[in-house]
Formats: sequence, structure tokens, C-alpha cells
Amino acid sequence: MKTKTKGFLLTASVCLAMAFTLSCSSDDWLGDPSSSSNGGGEPSSSSNGGGDPSSSSNGGGDPSSSSNGGGNSITYEGETYPTVDIGTQTWLAKNLNYAVAGSKCYDDDPANCQEYGRLYDWETAMSVCPSGWRLPSNEDWDMLIDYAGGSETAGAKLKSISGWNDNGNGTDQYGFTALPGGGYGEDGSFFDIGGFGIWWSASEGGGYGNGAYIRGILYNDEGAHKDGTDKSGLFSVRCVRD
Repeated sequence: MKTKTKGFLLTASVCLAMAFTLSCSSDDWLGDPSSSSNGGGEPSSSSNGGGDPSSSSNGGGDPSSSSNGGGNSITYEGETYPTVDIGTQTWLAKNLNYAVAGSKCYDDDPANCQEYGRLYDWETAMSVCPSGWRLPSNEDWDMLIDYAGGSETAGAKLKSISGWNDNGNGTDQYGFTALPGGGYGEDGSFFDIGGFGIWWSASEGGGYGNGAYIRGILYNDEGAHKDGTDKSGLFSVRCVRD
């Protein structure tokens, strides 16, 4: 199946030129309204939505230290990651930068890995988080986005305060510090560093036979979006504590 990602829009009328086959519908990347809440409370439970978190491995090493978030950090494979508590969840507050097969630096430039983290295919993303952490499912992402006010405005609150194109920065209200690492397509093309942050979900499907869900934040709007794509694309990884 051809890798396909719908709706990465620069404007309502201009689609990105990238390795994927795109739809130019202005309805894309609006997320699922039924998953949004008023941001004032937490869902009573969270499931894995298509993958069993307990089946994920630690990606080749354990963190040398662990904390409960809230300004603490862990060290994993020589890299230090701040952690942050958001509602009832604890997240890494930095895109993963662990060099394994199935991952790349944007433009094959190590400086981009240091700034934005590595890009991973889905199979690698499922196993690369530290022990005690996992690739977030749709339900994990929904919980975060709901806590941040819902899909229409959560992106602005989760974005970092710098690093986004055209001053499309956010408030980083919760310390999530979302950065626009871009992506990598099946034809060997990198696309849209500085413009899009695209993260894998552990949940499979999304309308593709060999697909999984992705979550996106764009430089030119405030939303937090959901779509599906083929697992062969390479995107950023954030880990959530088990």
C-alpha cells in the first residue's frame, strides 16, 4: 500500500508537496470532536486502543534514573529527558532521540536529532521507549488533549515557546514542549521540519490496511489533530509512563 497521510495543510487551499499522497480537504486534521472535552476533567480510564502496552519492550536499555515527573528527568541511553506531570499522566517533555535501526535524523543531520529528536517507523516506535514507559495510544493522546482544553485549542498550549515557523509558537502551558520535527516519506523525502510536529500513536488502523494513527500539531493553527497513515513513514516519538 502506498504511504498516505491526509490533510497536512499549509492553508485551506495549498497542500504540501511531500512524499505522501494528500487530500486538500479543509475538513482534514480536525480530529474527532467526540473525543474532546472541556479540559476540566480526566476520563475515568485509558486503554491502549489497538496495541497492548505490556507488549512493548524497553528499546535496548533501561533509564538510569526514574521520577514521577513534575520537573524531574530520566537518563536513557545517554540522553537526559525532562519529565512532566499533566493531569494524571507523566510524559517525557522531549522527543525521543535514541539511535536504532528504523530511525533517522531529519536530513540525516545529527544537529536535527539534538534539536527535534529522531524520526521512527511505527514498528520501531512501538519498542523504543524506556522500560516503564510506552508509546501512547489514542486514549493516552486523547486524555492529554482533553486536559489541555480539547482538540481545537490544545495545540497552542502544548507547543514550545520557540522553534516553530513564522512565529507559530505556543504557550507551552503544561511543559509538554511540543517541537515540529517533520517527517520522512517512503520515497526518501524529508518534509516540514519547523512546520509540523507529527507523533506516532500505538493504536493501529486509521483507515489503512497496514496503518496506525498519528497526532499532529501545525505551525499555523491552534489545534491538535488526528489521522491515520501507513506504518512505513517516519515520525517523532513521545513516551508516556506506564
